[in-house]
Amino acid sequence: MVAYAEPVVIEGAVPNEATKQLILNKMYGVYGANQVIDKIRVRPVSAPNGWGDSVTKIILPELNKVKQGKLTVRGTQVELMGKMSDQNKIQPTTAYFQNLLQTPYRFNAQLTVNLAEQQIIDHTLKNRIIEFESGSAILAASGTKILDEMAVALHKVGGKKVKIIGHTDSSGDVEKNLVLSQQRAAAVKKYLIAKSIAAESLSIEGLGSSKPVADNATADGRKKNRRIEFEVL
Repeated sequence: MVAYAEPVVIEGAVPNEATKQLILNKMYGVYGANQVIDKIRVRPVSAPNGWGDSVTKIILPELNKVKQGKLTVRGTQVELMGKMSDQNKIQPTTAYFQNLLQTPYRFNAQLTVNLAEQQIIDHTLKNRIIEFESGSAILAASGTKILDEMAVALHKVGGKKVKIIGHTDSSGDVEKNLVLSQQRAAAVKKYLIAKSIAAESLSIEGLGSSKPVADNATADGRKKNRRIEFEVL
């Protein structure tokens, strides 16, 4: 059975069908069409000129860096709430989105740092990619080396439950990528259990290519998207 991500709900009112489709298409590109629940209503509401274009400017893969996030747009007021794993990334992320919007739009971020346990895990991973043999769920030697370090870190977080999340790039069949992403997450779990991490503290999820963190059009971007993440629950 493939584990799917929590769906992304988009709701509110827009002035016309064209604006609705513009926003939805951008959401599909970032999260995948099968992950987006459309609750947008078309109503005779007033909106500034170019409102749709301004909104879609901030629907980017960078939003995936914000956990438990909520993006709210009310007229020209834009607010992003959520958690980030690194305190040092909050200000650059805020500035990044502020620079995307021009007057009269105003951007406000309410971003807080994630749990201390998550910081331990993220510091151990150090943005490295846990690699597998091509097209398979067999861990490469470089991948097991990182997991040996991760096992030490998991012992430090005091029995907290941790979700292992598998991702792929957008190459190939969507359904096969979903299956592969979960198989890889399961392989990581099996390896960590062999390193004396309690099985009941680990869960897995396979998201396929639905949550890219980089551009799939480049080889470097695809490599970054083929990743394993660890989320302290």
